[in-house]
Amino acid sequence: MSTESPASPASPKDRFLTVYGRKPVLEALGDPDLDVDKVILADSVRGPVVTEIRRAAEASGVPVRRASAHRVKVLAGNGKQDQGVLADVVARRMRPLATALSGPKPPARVLVLDGITTPANVGMILRTATAAGLGGIVVPRRGVAALDPLVVKASAGVAFRAPMLRCGSAAEAAGLLAEAGYRLYGLGAAGPNSMFEAEFPARAAFVLGGETAGAGPEVRARVAEWLSVPMPGEVESLNVSAAAAVLCFELVRRER
Repeated sequence: MSTESPASPASPKDRFLTVYGRKPVLEALGDPDLDVDKVILADSVRGPVVTEIRRAAEASGVPVRRASAHRVKVLAGNGKQDQGVLADVVARRMRPLATALSGPKPPARVLVLDGITTPANVGMILRTATAAGLGGIVVPRRGVAALDPLVVKASAGVAFRAPMLRCGSAAEAAGLLAEAGYRLYGLGAAGPNSMFEAEFPARAAFVLGGETAGAGPEVRARVAEWLSVPMPGEVESLNVSAAAAVLCFELVRRER
């Protein structure tokens, strides 16, 4: 009997990134490179801003729906800043991790985010990994900062086209990756082996743990080797997004 983590059901949120607030929604509607699926307005929102958003949506062929103010707050996940307006933007390269692993060309190199709760770090990792051409960044629905406008902003908009792979948790991701033949590496300041000297197999996944606690125990149990960034200077550790950048471009160097 297999002990690997089963794949959780795909979520509708695995297709979209939600932006909220009047200005961000108008900017998304006005960006020809973005595919906005729909705009949702709270019933309580009235006035010129509604007219402006409706005109922008109509010009882009985007449907506009009404919902209760409470529903908009729930969908946005940020009741203090949604301003009664949100838009679902299609993230073209985001898909379930299970789908990516079962496809004809699974990604060779994958990052797994585990417990990274600072939106700025998640956004910067998405930007760096996409720039480095990595095949996938696993962003679990639980235990990691939500994919909200703060993450999008930190990624400088790259989040809309980042190769994000979605699943329920980092532990689930570790199980699916192990079952698919990936060797798991953990990145940490105390890792005994230099990432510059380690040899990687055809399929490798790299775990990036949270800012304070690092990777969770279930994920740590699956890590085959711990790696670190050699630091001859008097610094104990790097920010997780900085360490991710070093790793990503070490992989680029090896490919070249």
